[in-house]
Amino acid sequence: MSDSNDYKNIPGTYIFDAEQSRNGYHLNMFCMSLRHEKNRTAFKADEGKYLDEYPMTSAQRQAVLDRQWNEMLALGGNVYYTSKLGACDGINFQQLAAVMTGMDVADYRAMMVAGGRPIDGNRYKSEWEDGGKA
Repeated sequence: MSDSNDYKNIPGTYIFDAEQSRNGYHLNMFCMSLRHEKNRTAFKADEGKYLDEYPMTSAQRQAVLDRQWNEMLALGGNVYYTSKLGACDGINFQQLAAVMTGMDVADYRAMMVAGGRPIDGNRYKSEWEDGGKA
């Protein structure tokens, strides 16, 4: 049986496992609160004050305020929960995915319609020139 953390060697991937779930609990509960219009209104009126209701880490809080989407995932956010924040900002899931991959929406859509990213060089960090240290 392989080490349960072998998947951490997959480049550009944050696996939402039990550890990530525990780390991101308050971040994800904040994001899920944005399902309700009254909460979106309160958040938009004063983001900092609204975030005070959720005991996130300072790094999580800053990632939300700066809309650092990939950092939110690294800090325990679940992409389906963080997309609620994107929707609050008027960003649909395809636009969010494009931002998270560093692509414009048209290029992201074309890549996905063509079958997604090629696997060459994307299977393991050790395949990268720098061995995945970047």
